[in-house]
Amino acid sequence: MQMSITLVPKSCQAVPRIKQEPRMTDRRKDTREKMTAFTPVYDAHPRTLLGYLADLTLHGVRVTGEHPVEVDRRGTLSIEFLHPLPDITSTPLTIPARVARCTQDDVNPKYYDIGFEFTEVQPEQTKIVEAILRRYHF
Repeated sequence: MQMSITLVPKSCQAVPRIKQEPRMTDRRKDTREKMTAFTPVYDAHPRTLLGYLADLTLHGVRVTGEHPVEVDRRGTLSIEFLHPLPDITSTPLTIPARVARCTQDDVNPKYYDIGFEFTEVQPEQTKIVEAILRRYHF
């Protein structure tokens, strides 16, 4: 998969809460876990820093970044855990994803909250995400 996630100015605007669809937390299957480790997330093709991991589930991630990303774009994420688990050799975690949402951060409008949905999760990747959640969440 060679498609990259393109940074798009002004395509990611905060939407007034009154007009929004049901919030992602209302539709989400798994509770997201906030991460305690400083974890950069890159677009794998071309390698571009998208931001830093804010939370993680088996089905996706939320990244906090400085630039908006076009919703529905597909690409491959490279999540680099700086303190990998001793029994996990597959780092960075490289996984195909789709941008599910992108809004300006409520606390600091300088940043964007970018929600990615994993589109193809292999059994080995599921084991890695489960191990990471056990090790790094609070």
